[in-house]
Amino acid sequence: MSWRNIFTYNKFAQITARAVRQSLKEEHRVAAEKRGLTAVRYQQWESGQGGAHVLLSEELAAKSSK
Repeated sequence: MSWRNIFTYNKFAQITARAVRQSLKEEHRVAAEKRGLTAVRYQQWESGQGGAHVLLSEELAAKSSK
C-alpha cells in the first residue's frame, strides 16, 4: 500500500515536514518552525480593479483586540 492511497500529496508533505522539524536540535527547530509559518492574504476586487492586499493574520488580530 502506498501513501497515495491514503493521503493527498499536500498532506503527505505536511506530515513529513513536521516530522523533520521535530527531529532537529532545539536551536535549529525554532528557526525551521518560523520558516514553516504561512501567511494568507486576499484582495477585494470591484469593477475590475484590485484593492489593497489584506493579510488574514492581521485582520484576525484586529478582530481579537476589539
